[in-house]
Amino acid sequence: QVQLVESGGGLVQAGDSLRLSCVASGRTFSTYVMGWFRQAPGKEREFVAAISRSGSSPYYADSVKGRFKISRDNAKNTVYLQMNSLKPEDTAVYYCAATTTYYLAIREGEYDYWGQGTQVTVSS
Repeated sequence: QVQLVESGGGLVQAGDSLRLSCVASGRTFSTYVMGWFRQAPGKEREFVAAISRSGSSPYYADSVKGRFKISRDNAKNTVYLQMNSLKPEDTAVYYCAATTTYYLAIREGEYDYWGQGTQVTVSS
């Protein structure tokens, strides 16, 4: 069992930036592909970004490409999501997730462990 805890959410204005963090328990963090998902009220959970075990291969949803950056620090058991040029459409609860797959998964069903989420609200 892996415990994931997100932090860094908040209320910002359009155009501002936020950096989300997700800390994982245990000593096997580097064995997991990590992903970020988000869910707005009344909508399905949506893939945002994923990153390979080494951190060398990030992948993004088209809606955030060029604005968001995913990274990880395996020594700190932490994955980050740097969010720039935020838009009101980015408002959602953001979740980090972990999977033991060796490929970059984009479907929520492919992830085994989930954090509790952190709220991001972008005002216009």
